[in-house]
Amino acid sequence: MQKDDVVLDDTERQPCEVWTRVMGYHRPAASFNTGKKGEYEERTYFREAQGGTGR
Repeated sequence: MQKDDVVLDDTERQPCEVWTRVMGYHRPAASFNTGKKGEYEERTYFREAQGGTGR
C-alpha cells in the first residue's frame, strides 16, 4: 500500500447501483421483479469480432 492510499471500512462504503437497458429504457437492476432478475442473471455476454478488410 502507498502512503496516500485511502482505506475504507465496509460500513463507510456506498453500495453500487447497477443499471441495465431493458425494452429501450435504462432501469436499476434492483427494481426488477423475480422473473426479470432471473433473466438478467442468465444473460450471455459476448464480444463481437473486430472487423477486417475482408482479405
